[in-house]
Amino acid sequence: MDSFAFDKLIDHLRLITPRPEIILEEVPAPQKLAAYSFAFSADVSNGLLGDAEDELASGRFVLLHEPGGQDTWEGEFRCVTFVRADVDPVMQEDPLLPEVGWSWFLESITNTGCEFNAPSGTVTRVSSASFGKLSPRHDESEMEIRASWSPIVEDPRDLIKHIEGWCNLIAEVSGLPPVPEGVSAITSAKRK
Repeated sequence: MDSFAFDKLIDHLRLITPRPEIILEEVPAPQKLAAYSFAFSADVSNGLLGDAEDELASGRFVLLHEPGGQDTWEGEFRCVTFVRADVDPVMQEDPLLPEVGWSWFLESITNTGCEFNAPSGTVTRVSSASFGKLSPRHDESEMEIRASWSPIVEDPRDLIKHIEGWCNLIAEVSGLPPVPEGVSAITSAKRK
C-alpha cells in the first residue's frame, strides 16, 4: 500500500459514526513506529448537557501500517489502543478485574467479526487518595486497558470493524448499556 492508498483508506475510516455518547476526534499519530499511521481519540460522556455532563471514559486508537510488516506484528497492520475509565472502588478491589478487562477487550473485537493475530496488552487498576489541600476530592479508582493486535483483513476498508470493536470496548468499560442488535440511535454522532 502506497501513500495514496493509505490516504484513501483514512478517508474511509473518517466516516465512522459511533454511538452518540462517544465523541471521536482525529489526533496526530506517532510518526516513528511505522511508515504510515492514523489516530483517533475518544471521550465518552453520560449524554447529559451542561453541568450534568460527566466524562465516563477516554481512549486513543492508533492504526499503524508497515508495508511488508514487522516480525512481531504478524501482519502489515497493527492496531494499538489505550482506554481509561473510572470504576467503582469495590470493582477496583476485585482481584479478577484485570482478567475481566482483558476479556472485555477480546470480546469487543471478536463480536464485530474481526480476525486478528498477536494480541497483547495490559490491564491496570489505579487507585488514588487525595491529601492536604486536595483532601476535599473524593478517592478515585480507574481501570486502564492498553492493547495491540494485528488485524487480518482481505480489504483494508475492513479495518473499520476493528475501530468499531474498539468503540464497543470503550462503551463497555464506561458502563454504557449495550445497544441491541438492529437498533441504531436516532441522534447523530458528535465529532470534533
